[in-house]
Amino acid sequence: MLDPARIVDALSALIVAGDRVALEGNNQKQADFLSCAFAKLDPGRVHDVHLLISSISRPEHLALFEQGIAHKVDFAFAGPQSLRVAQLLEDGLLEIGAIYTIYAYSELYARMFIDLTPQVALVCAVQADRHGNLYTDANTEDTPTIVEGQVF
Repeated sequence: MLDPARIVDALSALIVAGDRVALEGNNQKQADFLSCAFAKLDPGRVHDVHLLISSISRPEHLALFEQGIAHKVDFAFAGPQSLRVAQLLEDGLLEIGAIYTIYAYSELYARMFIDLTPQVALVCAVQADRHGNLYTDANTEDTPTIVEGQVF
């Protein structure tokens, strides 16, 4: 168990430069707690991360690129963040691995078992136990695939 106030320390210990990091949240909200903490990492230590994310939906997702923490992304949907994605791409701060169709996130998740296996999977859950079992609530059918891809 980890005190939430220590999440930035924990992420700093778990994520290293160049890692592929999957970020997923409850019902595609992309884990605001985790993405905010991720954006607080020291880019001098953690940089050039390859982000695997179904939806670039939060401003801090793009802050990762602006700060140099992340450099490459594979994703399916950007929505309201799409203008910033285009600007970061033009500025050379963001490299796109692939864009997947919004209706086929499974393409991205399948690649996590083949050639995009994440070194770290940041997953938001409603509850967890000491054995690592996660309860991710309703409408999170993709979360087990992301977790399994990481430990496969």
